[in-house]
Amino acid sequence: MLESEKIVMERAVLVGLNADVFSPQETATEATLDELEALLETAGGQCVAKLLQNRHAPDPHSFLGEGKVAELKELLQANEANLVVADNDLSPSQNRALEQLTGVRVIDRSALILDIFAQRARTKEGRLQVELAQYKYLLPRLAGMWTHLERQEGAIGSRGPGETQLETDRRLIRRRIQRLEAELQEVRKVRAVQRERRRKNDVPVVALVGYTNAGKSTLLNCLTGAGIPANNRLFDTLDTTTRRLAVSDTLEVLVSDTVGFIAKLPHHLVEAFRATLEELEYADLLLHVIDASDPNREEHIQVVERLIGQLAAPGTPVLSCYNKADLADPDLLPRGENCLALSARTGEGVPALLEAVEKALSRGKHAVRLLLPYAMGGQVDVLHTQAAVRSVEYRADGIAVEAVLDEALYGRLRPYVQEG
Repeated sequence: MLESEKIVMERAVLVGLNADVFSPQETATEATLDELEALLETAGGQCVAKLLQNRHAPDPHSFLGEGKVAELKELLQANEANLVVADNDLSPSQNRALEQLTGVRVIDRSALILDIFAQRARTKEGRLQVELAQYKYLLPRLAGMWTHLERQEGAIGSRGPGETQLETDRRLIRRRIQRLEAELQEVRKVRAVQRERRRKNDVPVVALVGYTNAGKSTLLNCLTGAGIPANNRLFDTLDTTTRRLAVSDTLEVLVSDTVGFIAKLPHHLVEAFRATLEELEYADLLLHVIDASDPNREEHIQVVERLIGQLAAPGTPVLSCYNKADLADPDLLPRGENCLALSARTGEGVPALLEAVEKALSRGKHAVRLLLPYAMGGQVDVLHTQAAVRSVEYRADGIAVEAVLDEALYGRLRPYVQEG
């Protein structure tokens, strides 16, 4: 949305259903309603009241029970609210029913997140991904936008054209979805070429992942001086940023920031952002950035770990980085081989993180000094393409090379390794 198009802040009542038939990931709780309030504020709205219902199953017609709908109407009137935001996903028919019963606009959590993404996307790729997700979300809901046809169904003069218009809209949207998917496929091809080039140059990729607002952009800035705006708000980063980082004298990596995860992330968004999120699939190391001061951090860790399981290659090493450690109780911070406490804001713990990154990526690597006979001069080119070469010196007794080799190259050149 352009700045000039912004309207007066909408006043919303947030509603959620805690149902026995829902999985823990689907249900609404006080904590998820608090997160929904933060999402609403990020989108530019204001929460004036919250309503949480406990029942065995959602009402098939209106999602909430009849009594709760009446209570919702009273809250809307008492607070002069003009919007209802549901913490759970609503079916198109439930969305329509709640709008008819309350007389105000109703959106669900997925629609709210899509709106935030639409506001935040800056690059062409980001806008393509958001537009694709929006159209996929909109397509099954088109019929609800034609309620005037339903009221006139069968009336003289209403047969044909309206239904034709609805089908036309559906066809146009499906065509647009196909075009967007084709454009994003081109993006994926470009990324594949870039990844192949990186693989040939033997530059490992480190991907930052984590719950939204965990501090990934602040950590990227701290490590690389990327200069990305890092604000205390949800989904501040949508467009992937990649920067080079010299971890040590012998290791240089590419660090990629990724979009933050969140509970109940709309599956259309995960699909649309696959061109970006597939960076995780090809990463050599994942840094799971965790807000150490977050009271709901354990639940948020589980959300991210589930998504890592879906998106990353099996066996990809993960370092758990408990960020904002300066704001957390030190006694409650986990310690372990793959757990680190740090503060991207102050720099505390960052040297230990760099050591852990080097250790994780240097497993199976050998820093060696070689003395190659001049008859093996062609191996110098091989070393430049397949190893990290520190120095080459042409001496009377042969070619002296200092390099970091992988296991395969080390095995081939071991007879020429100089001890000591």
